[in-house]
Amino acid sequence: MFHEGKNRAMKKLYLMRHAKSDWSGYYVSDFERTLNKRGKHDAPMMGEILKEKIAPDLIVSSPAVRAKLTAEAVAEKLGYDPAKIRFEEDIYEASATELLRIVHELPDDAQEVLLIGHNPGLTDLINRFGNVRLDNLPTASLVGFAFDVAHWREIEPGMGDYLFFEYPKKYKN
Repeated sequence: MFHEGKNRAMKKLYLMRHAKSDWSGYYVSDFERTLNKRGKHDAPMMGEILKEKIAPDLIVSSPAVRAKLTAEAVAEKLGYDPAKIRFEEDIYEASATELLRIVHELPDDAQEVLLIGHNPGLTDLINRFGNVRLDNLPTASLVGFAFDVAHWREIEPGMGDYLFFEYPKKYKN
């Protein structure tokens, strides 16, 4: 459990998988794949849903096209300037260990961070953090955690307090 003291700063981390990508382009590299029709719908929809739950100080995303488009659509709905999104090449194809390193390097002046990336690294990191277990983080889905730490570098596996799990199918009939 977390105990917010006078000298502690609660860090909140939201881990989001990019929206559904388009596989129709046979000659398009994995990195260059864009969003399909469902992805173009789900990314802004999730941003709209999330604006009631999160207020990130920083959005960090993989620069892969599908992640970039997801980050921009979500940022716009959150009222976060898409020009301020930080694109981190190391998120693309990152393992959970590499993603944790990226989390450790986040600036401490950011209290809430939205990190947008890919599976299987995101699912693995979510499963390391705390009291939630996922077989697979679906596209355009997000899991939120709170950490009772003052510095991002203090976060370790098992320390996360699960906040919520949001996913597009939850809002579709």
